[in-house]
Amino acid sequence: MNRNDVTEKIISTKVAKGLQWEAIAKKVGQSKEWTTALCLGQMTATAEQAKVLGKIFGLKAEEQKWLQVVPYKGSLPTPVPTDPLIYRWYEIVSVYGTTIKELIHEEFGDGIMSAIDFSMDITREADPKGDRVNVVLSGKFLPYKQY
Repeated sequence: MNRNDVTEKIISTKVAKGLQWEAIAKKVGQSKEWTTALCLGQMTATAEQAKVLGKIFGLKAEEQKWLQVVPYKGSLPTPVPTDPLIYRWYEIVSVYGTTIKELIHEEFGDGIMSAIDFSMDITREADPKGDRVNVVLSGKFLPYKQY
């Protein structure tokens, strides 16, 4: 057994029970974005969070312990994603990455946007021409130090 096995069990159970990530997140006490990342193997659960997920997904004690192990982050199977939705994010970074970098550096200076001290919010935005996906990414600015 490994973390991937637990992830597969979570996904299978979610589908079989018709569960929604937002409802799962409410029981865990975190955002739907973070909770989904946890369940997909990209975050580390506390013992209490693992216990809650254990009840939801029927996870044994050993499987709950795997949720508490720091994961190997990065879940894409290929350097260039092949899933169309994920590829569009790759495309956005390919086209707008230098613009994002330039504007962040102009506003904040030399540094990076943290993906550790970070939050994300994904919502549906109603639009008569077709609903839109609204994604807000918020990361702490970390300036490079001089030494």
